[in-house]
Amino acid sequence: MRFLFIITILFTFCFGCTPDKKADKKRVEEISGVPNAADIIRNPVTASGNMDTTNVAKMAFEETRFNFGTVNEGDKVKHTFKFNNNGSQPLLIGDARSTCGCTIPKFPKEAIPPGSSGKIDVIFDTTNKPNQQHKPITITANTFPSKTVLHLEGMVTPKNKK
Repeated sequence: MRFLFIITILFTFCFGCTPDKKADKKRVEEISGVPNAADIIRNPVTASGNMDTTNVAKMAFEETRFNFGTVNEGDKVKHTFKFNNNGSQPLLIGDARSTCGCTIPKFPKEAIPPGSSGKIDVIFDTTNKPNQQHKPITITANTFPSKTVLHLEGMVTPKNKK
């Protein structure tokens, strides 16, 4: 019985995983010519460890840090971070988030072509956020490195509590 089990395992191992070349060719034909987002996402790091950052999207911000000065608690601070895609590929922003729900970034969902510009609007609600504030906004995109951090900072004057 044990001998039969070993023979079955060996047979399955040797002959059970042969590639189906016709099926592989058919799958390649099915997806050839179909544009998708993966076509414009470049991985600049290869298996050999070499980095090729020439064929990626590049976000160049006019500023990465904005100091809103001094505002009163309860005010909503609004700022727009403007950027250009200085890379050779369309720019796709996958996510933009801050460390808390009081800071809300809005970013473009569509691809930004090379040479074009875009903006990220940020609203910071100062309610219950008195004193010195620093809010980082992390942008994740098809750039290298994939994360860019913007900073919103300033002083929030506390409300007089009676």
